[in-house]
Amino acid sequence: QVQLVESGGGLVQAGGSLRLSCAASRSTFSFNAMGWYRQAPGKQRELVASAATSGSTINYADSVKGRFTIASDNAKKTVYLQMNSLKPEDTAVYYCNARGRWRPQEPIVDYWGQGTQVTVSS
Repeated sequence: QVQLVESGGGLVQAGGSLRLSCAASRSTFSFNAMGWYRQAPGKQRELVASAATSGSTINYADSVKGRFTIASDNAKKTVYLQMNSLKPEDTAVYYCNARGRWRPQEPIVDYWGQGTQVTVSS
């Protein structure tokens, strides 16, 4: 198992900023990517941002482009999400995700953090 510990959520006014952090437990797991997803009440979980550990690919949801920035420290197995110009519609539970394999021939698996609440008031 890979344990993901998140921090940094909270309540902020519209236009404000928050920074989320997620640290993965050390293991022999081979990480392909780490990222952030969110789930608002009554909605499906959606990708916010992800970064390949190779550094080759970073993806953002269209709704957060230009406002959110993902960064990772591969040596520390840590991923960050800097969220600026927050909007009420960003309110959701944010989940850290780690994707990869335990061994080269095994299927890719996903691990999830416990989630951290982000609430943006208008």
